[in-house]
Amino acid sequence: MPDTVCKDIITIRKQLTRHGLDAGPETIAYHLQQDGKRVPSTSTIRRILRKEGLITPAPKKKPKSSFIRFEAAMPNECWQADITHLYLADTTRIEVLDFLDDHSRYLLSITAAAAFSGTQVAEELSRLIAEYGPPASTLTDNGLVFTARLAGRKGGRNAFEKVLNANKIQQKNGRPGHPQTQGKIERFHQTLKKWINARPPAKTVADLQTLLNEFRDYYNTTRPHKALGRRTPHQAYTT
Repeated sequence: MPDTVCKDIITIRKQLTRHGLDAGPETIAYHLQQDGKRVPSTSTIRRILRKEGLITPAPKKKPKSSFIRFEAAMPNECWQADITHLYLADTTRIEVLDFLDDHSRYLLSITAAAAFSGTQVAEELSRLIAEYGPPASTLTDNGLVFTARLAGRKGGRNAFEKVLNANKIQQKNGRPGHPQTQGKIERFHQTLKKWINARPPAKTVADLQTLLNEFRDYYNTTRPHKALGRRTPHQAYTT
C-alpha cells in the first residue's frame, strides 16, 4: 500500500478521534471517498490501523440472547424518547431530553434543561407532532414524565400520555430493568457523550444547548450510519 494512502488513513483516524467521532475502518473509508482519495478495502484499513497501534482489540462479546431486535419499517412508525444527563464545567448535572425516530435514527430534537417536568416533556412532544406529524407509536422507559402506569394512579394519565391519547398514538414502554428494549437510544447516548466529552465543557445550559444543536446537525446530516446502508439519518428519514 502506498505511503500516501497509509498517511491519509492515519490522519483521518486521528482527526475523527480528536473530535469524538466514530473512527472505524468503514467511517475512514467514507471520508477518503468524500475527499476524492484512494479507498482501500475496510480490511486493509483495519490492518493499517492495527499495524500503527491505533486499534484496541475489542472485548469478547457475550453470546447473543434470545432478545429480538425491533426496528420500525418506516419513518414516524415509532419515536423513541429518553432523558440522559450531561455535566457543565462546574459539574452541575443537566438533563437532556431527546426524541429519535426508530426507523431512520433521525434525531427529531435534543434539549437541555436543569430538570424536565412532565408538562415540559409533553409540550415538546406536541411541538414535534406539529412539525413532523404524529408517529404511530412511541417507545420510552417507565419514567414518571412518560407514564403514570407504575405510579399507583389506576387508570390515570400524565401529561405525556394525554398528548398520546389525543393524537391516537400507541404507547409502548420497556420492561423495568430491561434497557435493551431501547437499544437504539441507549447507543445514541454513547455517541452523544463521546462527542460532547471531546469538547471543552459548557459553562451554562445555554452554552450546552448550542453544542447540542451543533451535534444534532452533524448527527443527522453528516454522519453516515452503518445500519442505514451508510446513509445519514436525514437521508433515511426523508427518502
